[in-house]
Amino acid sequence: MSEKTRYSDAELEEFRAIITEKLDAAKGEYENLRAAIMNADGNDTTDTSPTFKVMEEGASTLSKEDAGRLAQRQMKFIQNLQAAMIRIENKTYGVCRETGKLIPKERLRAVPHATLSIEAKEGQSRR
Repeated sequence: MSEKTRYSDAELEEFRAIITEKLDAAKGEYENLRAAIMNADGNDTTDTSPTFKVMEEGASTLSKEDAGRLAQRQMKFIQNLQAAMIRIENKTYGVCRETGKLIPKERLRAVPHATLSIEAKEGQSRR
């Protein structure tokens, strides 16, 4: 019997459901981070007494910088998930971009946007 070269439509639908769920959660988290950066909740140094303002402004700036970094990382994750959805549409999802072999289902369930098998990933890190 020859080796499978792609996942079946039913298997792709299973992965689509996993990715859709992760995508919805990631978008919600991204919006929360954006709200923290934009100070949408209204809690800032402007609503505290002048005595605490100096200390809180530094903490507020650091907090916004952290939220900004997390938001960037979350946006990259969202883009990777969206790219995985496109690969599902093209029926190329789950194929390692280096070896051309199928990435194991267990890996795709854990990291649904993976484009490399474990072997290819390990090979990359040795270079």
